[in-house]
Amino acid sequence: MKESRPETQSLPRLRLRILFGTDAMLGPGKADLLEHIRATGSIAAAGRAMAMSYKRAWSLVEEMNRAFRAPLVDSSRGGAKGGGAHLTATGEEVLANYRALEDIIAEAGADRIETLQGLLRDAPTAPPDIPEGK
Repeated sequence: MKESRPETQSLPRLRLRILFGTDAMLGPGKADLLEHIRATGSIAAAGRAMAMSYKRAWSLVEEMNRAFRAPLVDSSRGGAKGGGAHLTATGEEVLANYRALEDIIAEAGADRIETLQGLLRDAPTAPPDIPEGK
């Protein structure tokens, strides 16, 4: 599983947010939530891992499930068999395509980001262990 992408304050980063008209949006928070649901098998646990309320996590899942032709997350209530949640095939496809698009944009924009960073008043520098262009 690809881990949620940590945000480093000193390095420039892109945050991809795709707006599909006025009612649907996919961004890094929802992608991270999908990854945490995949890892934990639980919407509640995924929300906790992201310091997000259960209600907020459920709300985001419901938004995503309504926005796409097929649900991204399938969930079942707890009980004798236990509850849980998992990504559907569509959820896996949406997440994979979103992460691939993030990588493509980061690679394609690396030179421009470096140029913009150089134009900053106090341009932060990358730690020595991060290869150029990554």
